[in-house]
Amino acid sequence: LIRNRRRKPEQWRDEGGLEPYGRRADRLTAPADARDAFDAGAHERHEASKAAADGAVADERPRVLVAGRIVQHREFGKLVFMVLRDHTGDLQVSISKSELDAAQFRLARKLDYGDIIVVGGRMGMTKKGEICVWADRVEVHCKSLAPPPEKYHGLTDAEARYRRRYVDMYANPETMATLQARSRLVAQMRRFMDARGYLEVETPMMQPLAGGAAARPFVTHHNALDMPLFLRIAPELYLKRLLVGGMPRVYEINRNFRNEGIDRQHNPEFTMMEVYEAFGDCESMLELTESLMRDLATSLDASGRRTFGELEIDYAAPFDRVAYGALVERSTGSPMTDFGAMRAKARQIGVENVDAMDDWLVVNEVFEHFGEAAIDPARPTFVTDFPSAISPLTRPHRDDPTLSHRWELFVAGMELGNAYTELNDPDVQLSKFTEQLRGADDEARAFRALDVDFIQALRVGMPPAGGLGIGVDRVIMLMTGQTSIRDVILFPLMRPE
Repeated sequence: LIRNRRRKPEQWRDEGGLEPYGRRADRLTAPADARDAFDAGAHERHEASKAAADGAVADERPRVLVAGRIVQHREFGKLVFMVLRDHTGDLQVSISKSELDAAQFRLARKLDYGDIIVVGGRMGMTKKGEICVWADRVEVHCKSLAPPPEKYHGLTDAEARYRRRYVDMYANPETMATLQARSRLVAQMRRFMDARGYLEVETPMMQPLAGGAAARPFVTHHNALDMPLFLRIAPELYLKRLLVGGMPRVYEINRNFRNEGIDRQHNPEFTMMEVYEAFGDCESMLELTESLMRDLATSLDASGRRTFGELEIDYAAPFDRVAYGALVERSTGSPMTDFGAMRAKARQIGVENVDAMDDWLVVNEVFEHFGEAAIDPARPTFVTDFPSAISPLTRPHRDDPTLSHRWELFVAGMELGNAYTELNDPDVQLSKFTEQLRGADDEARAFRALDVDFIQALRVGMPPAGGLGIGVDRVIMLMTGQTSIRDVILFPLMRPE
């Protein structure tokens, strides 16, 4: 098959001087627009004119010039039928030997699946009622040398789809639709944030310290400065420096890198949006997040409802709220401050080294196993009042310092966002950073260091603020109904073949 495909370009060059690789084509009409341009009345008048002896009626059918990749090709004697596909959809092309010169008709017969061509002609209809271009011009703009996916079933193997996304996109129209929806939804997020007065900014991807989140980083080395650097695990500490500098509302749609596991909800390279608002708090971030999710859902469907697997999620309805401690007690039957009961639950689910763990880390293991499972997956739910011990960047409650002003949003069993009333007391922040470093294991300490410059920034003075991090890839999954993160990332990380 490959040998035959490679032979054709040389034959075309030798026989007719045809160059099978590209040149500019202007005034193209997309297949979807060409279908919309079809005029049933003009088609009927043309057919009547052909049947009349004098053929006096002028051909009023719209003329188009269409480009696309061949995804079907059939030959029936003096007729050739093809289907062209681009990002807007499919369009049939009908070619009659009587409408082309002999050389172009021979070319049309020898085209292959995957070839990219340009055709010109009148919009009409076949005898079977299929809207099509009746072509009187056929040009090859790129000869495909690789055999396409199997004709009727396309590219269906999941790993092959991710590895060869460029084939997946044209072989599976639903993939193209999802990836286009991703771009439109991210653009909608930007419009929403800009309309609310937030300024989009960019912060460093390569950082001298791995800060802003607890995750294993990717490590690299800068040769000119002879220093180690870390790929960003979160932009938080840089964005807060901008609040210190006087920017009141900032956001960044950022690429983060975490050297951890891969599954249906996690990719080592992923996209988040982080938001910080001076003189805001976690309540202002809660309203912002609920409004954003509702805006995205209604931009796709006015009802605000989206399907995710077997769930129908209504983003137009008010989101639920439940306290972290209430969820733990509801799901385990014990208050979260009963550390003995929490350790027993942790052993029950197989948590290792339970006796050596900090009490609140044990509680969080129990929450992640039992509490999260108790949340209704079809109801977007804010879990509020996280323990302060696992929220080192968050302002604690005045009346109960063991709890913090922090929430996480859960939808369809996924954690979607995390927000805080930010800590802006430099002495308390220094104490929490130091405590966090002291409690880290040896592996974590190898990547952690005290961010002295951030503490100095807080000493300059940061206004009270609300902060938010929301997983863009997971938002896209929910809005497009894709249950694997790899289906909404253009090029997910894969082990080399």
